[in-house]
Amino acid sequence: MLGLSHRHMSRTEPASGLLFWFGLALAMMIAFGSTMAAGTAQARAAPQSFADLTEKLLPSVVNIATTQIIESRSRWPDFERPQLPPGSPFEKFFKDFFENEQRGERPRRRAQSLGSGFIIDDSGIIVTNNHVIAEAEEIRVRLQNDTEFEATVLGRDPKTDIALLKIDPDGAELTAVQFGNSDRLRVGDWVLAIGNPFGLGGTVTAGIVSARGRDINQGPYDDFIQTDASINKGNSGGPLFDLEGRVVGVNTAIFSQSGGSVGIGFAVAAALAEPVVTQLRDHGRIRRGWLGVRIQTVTDEIAESVGLDDAVGALVAQVPGDGPAKAANIEPGDVILSFNEHEIETMRQLPRFVAEAPIGVDVPVEIWRDGDRLTVTVRVGELKDDDASGPILTGSDSTPTEPENRWIDPLGLELSSLTEPLRERYLIEGDVQGTVITEIDADGPAAEKRLQPGDVIAEVDQTEIGSAAEVARIVDDVLKTGRKNSVLLTVNRQGSVRYVGIRMKKS
Repeated sequence: MLGLSHRHMSRTEPASGLLFWFGLALAMMIAFGSTMAAGTAQARAAPQSFADLTEKLLPSVVNIATTQIIESRSRWPDFERPQLPPGSPFEKFFKDFFENEQRGERPRRRAQSLGSGFIIDDSGIIVTNNHVIAEAEEIRVRLQNDTEFEATVLGRDPKTDIALLKIDPDGAELTAVQFGNSDRLRVGDWVLAIGNPFGLGGTVTAGIVSARGRDINQGPYDDFIQTDASINKGNSGGPLFDLEGRVVGVNTAIFSQSGGSVGIGFAVAAALAEPVVTQLRDHGRIRRGWLGVRIQTVTDEIAESVGLDDAVGALVAQVPGDGPAKAANIEPGDVILSFNEHEIETMRQLPRFVAEAPIGVDVPVEIWRDGDRLTVTVRVGELKDDDASGPILTGSDSTPTEPENRWIDPLGLELSSLTEPLRERYLIEGDVQGTVITEIDADGPAAEKRLQPGDVIAEVDQTEIGSAAEVARIVDDVLKTGRKNSVLLTVNRQGSVRYVGIRMKKS
């Protein structure tokens, strides 16, 4: 617009006209710049100093010291009492030592450990990690001003590594902080960690959010924030703050080969920690929703096999017992696409959504079955600790029969009918049906999916099979149609059932 206006101006136009157009252009540029600034206001720049924020937050962070009495194990568990000559100066020493061992009078020592925590209520409620206070016989909390208190455990949750403590402030003024919205965090946002690394209380470090939603195999509900803010031993249980001074994570773990910070630290996201803290505070324990399924990841091959355009959702591998899923007619082979209106993009999202669902309430579950989307209603149950017994092996006095062997080249494996000798060799239970893998091509598709001899194929493309010939027929039909190049195998490995999508090789 500015260029067009200049092109239409007369050369004899007075200077005031030029000034008018220049002023108009300048005003437009300022307005445009203001609009851009407003559009990027969410991407907050780092302050020149974290000093003001630190001064405000330091009193809310505490040091936690625990003491545990450990009974030393016998140093001589596999040795007999030495035979010493009568009257030897060591005879009485060894006699007393071994008699004390037999009476259980073993040396005891006090083990101490350090961690961090933060105050969430000025009545004296403190959040920390469960592993900081696990098995502790005494817990001491020290404030920034070095005032110490004895703490009691209100509740703890090993699955998320969150624990809640209580101290009696006895008139002392405590500074509490609040949880923030960790779901709003973006990779690259600034964060601040405060804690007690190596016993150095009140240590402040700054960094950015390096990644979100990390699964570090610490539990079924992993949802970690990764940060390069320095986190070391003793930081566990301390807070990870955003620039608004709200707790967006609970510092929990580090990745290090040396034991010190290498810039890879992990914090439990506030979105996961806050509901746990609320339940521990209100009830002293955790109640989680239960669906009653065993699930696995939907791979690209599995997605192609079941007709999904994308590898999303959670594949139902088993529906054991008589849980909520069984009552809702969810079946093995179904792909759960959403739960209680939460889209399931990856398999590990489902356990968290189920755990957070209200118990005893009917919720919608969208599944993919036989090429169609279906919605079923599930009444969420309450999760109980599993006490499953191990597999019971069955035997038989029947006469061994000659197995039917067949090589399935597109899969790169050999299959055999399930005979009693093969059941005994591979420890396959009597009620398991299908055909057993007896040989694997080390360079074939089955080897790539880590199948192994002894695995039992119970279904191919969700069709029950009883012989190697049936597997060969289904594989040939799939390849002849040319509609797809993958098959979905239902594999039973010593009682554990999972689905394996295999992209077949063509002869």
